[in-house]
Amino acid sequence: MIKFDLRAFADSSHILLKHHKLITEEAVNNIVTSQNLSIDQIKNDFDSIFSDIEKEAYRLYLIYEEIYGKEVFSAFLEYLYQSKRIKSIPELQKSLGEYFYSFDKFFLSLSQSRRARSGKTFESITNSLFKSLGYPFDEQIVINGKPDFLMPSEKHYRENPPDCIIFTTKRTLRERWRQIVTEGTRGLGFYLATIDEKISSVQLGEMLRHRIYVVCPQTLKDKCYNGAINVLKFILILL
Repeated sequence: MIKFDLRAFADSSHILLKHHKLITEEAVNNIVTSQNLSIDQIKNDFDSIFSDIEKEAYRLYLIYEEIYGKEVFSAFLEYLYQSKRIKSIPELQKSLGEYFYSFDKFFLSLSQSRRARSGKTFESITNSLFKSLGYPFDEQIVINGKPDFLMPSEKHYRENPPDCIIFTTKRTLRERWRQIVTEGTRGLGFYLATIDEKISSVQLGEMLRHRIYVVCPQTLKDKCYNGAINVLKFILILL
């Protein structure tokens, strides 16, 4: 068995998987820009538009992931050939067998990267739609915590924090909701966008005591959180 890091090899060969932000921008362009959707259309149909962009981003990601994989394996075979490890089909078969665990590690890293990117894509789509709606915000500003969006701006927060909205996206929560509010952080409200279906009533009660409002699609609220007073539909915060 030969240990060989294909991801590191790809990086050193300048073979990169397209950045999630660029994929999101392409997905937004395909759904929002190409259809010339107005601000009112985005607001009134936010849930389905968000869902369509997410599906389109995933479709594009799989395309770019396949392109990436083809480029990596093509470069890897060229490497084996140039290093004189293979000169014939039998030698190629033997070499590929020796690199089995390297391939396994490579595919595992792609799978892990896919999961990590899904959370980042959730944030990127929110970012893009907020920009399409013309909402003012600063990103990733450190204010004890580090929310994804500080509205309307860091400058306004420094001058009048109770007049600001702190907005964060987390595809799934677990206990990570605590990261968005720390002692001393002030604001008009803390809004946490998610599509997590497993937030317990105990967690929601804790969030309410910290003035945290969960924001989710209408269908998710109706299905899982219909009686929770601090769970809001997207449409209510977009007005």
